[in-house]
Amino acid sequence: MYAIVDIETTGGQFNEEGITEIAIYKFDGHEVVDQFISLVNPEKEIQPFVVKLTGINNAMLRSAPKFYEVAKRIIEITEGCILVAHNTSFDYRILRTEFNRLGYDFVKPTLCTVELSKKLIPEQPSYSLGKLVRALGIPMSDRHRASGDALATVKLFKMLLAKDTEKEILISLIKAEIKSGLTPKLLDIVESLPSRTGIYYMHNEKGNLIYIGKSKNIKKRVNQHFTGTANKSKKIQIEVFAVTHEETGSELIALLKESEEIKINKPIYNRAQRKSIFQWALYKDVDENGYINLTIQKADGRKKEITSYTSVQEGKNALFKITEKYNLCQKLNGLYETQNGCFQYKIKECNGACLGKETPDEYNERVKDFIREMEFDNSNMVIIDRGRSVNERSAVLIENGIYKGYCFYDLNYQINNIDVLKNIIIPMQNNRDTRHIIQSYLKRNRVMKIVKF
Repeated sequence: MYAIVDIETTGGQFNEEGITEIAIYKFDGHEVVDQFISLVNPEKEIQPFVVKLTGINNAMLRSAPKFYEVAKRIIEITEGCILVAHNTSFDYRILRTEFNRLGYDFVKPTLCTVELSKKLIPEQPSYSLGKLVRALGIPMSDRHRASGDALATVKLFKMLLAKDTEKEILISLIKAEIKSGLTPKLLDIVESLPSRTGIYYMHNEKGNLIYIGKSKNIKKRVNQHFTGTANKSKKIQIEVFAVTHEETGSELIALLKESEEIKINKPIYNRAQRKSIFQWALYKDVDENGYINLTIQKADGRKKEITSYTSVQEGKNALFKITEKYNLCQKLNGLYETQNGCFQYKIKECNGACLGKETPDEYNERVKDFIREMEFDNSNMVIIDRGRSVNERSAVLIENGIYKGYCFYDLNYQINNIDVLKNIIIPMQNNRDTRHIIQSYLKRNRVMKIVKF
């Protein structure tokens, strides 16, 4: 759990500032579950430049509660939380100073969205909150007021959580919970999870990731792990300490994130997925007669593949369907071996290329149609689909045929400029698996929209 904080002060000398307004949003990594917003009487005058910046003046604060009157609520809402702020050193220092005046030692683990942004969103021209959220397409209102700034920080932090492919933020949360002595039972873990699409992360008692998975129903899938009788399930049941999750809304993004994050984090119980799971590929070559042949072979990174498959049988099944759909010769593609020509030609399902009854140019044009459909080597497109809520959409960016990453954006802030999209994109690796995942998903599923540019 995170307590995302923003504080406005009177200004003045170091450690002599007084709080004029405070906003705290309690955030579970997915949504705000509690909030506290209040003006505070600092019992001292506000500096004129601060009045001009925030719009908060001395008259507004005369009837506001003093800090000692809101201190109990601040302790309650931040209990068990990691404190998060944009430039945390300032807000945390101000809070600790105020509590020290009351004789209370306010100590919390902290995260700073400025430092996280510099690491996860590098090369931004500015990391001030206003300029950063504007560059990232995050809507913002009431700038320099505690509530507006804190809510913008919530949205920024949510984006940073998604960009954190090494899951350092999640692991720091689990380690904080371990220190607090939280030891949930398996049933409690399952009950805390949503029945939504996304990624789930299983941690051991050291906070380390031991398994990453994806599901259209996270709660149901984790419950299957906890009730399974297979050796892997039993080992997970013994070792798991906590399960965190990240909703994606889009199943495509869940598939892409799962593939990427397993390869980066290498959880002990994801051994099979650490390397590419698509070990067989479809290749083309030209025979001595000039006909393009399609063949299923063991994947070879030195050769350019059309698409890939998890097994040779999956590849052969797909190749059968390809030959039928595009009226291709099964014999040329190694599916039928007969002395007198293609079996298909005998039942009038192909034009007899292997018997010389169809010219290479005529035949190859249909093969090229198939290849053009399968490959997006020169494509520039954005795949738009559902987001994590009704007010959000997801976008997957492919540039020059290369998968660049994904993002979520608010419907109130339409992405009409590709440069803005590139700013907020969560960069991901382009590999054989991502190509197959995207190709397979688009063949099997409908998305909201595909925009080509």
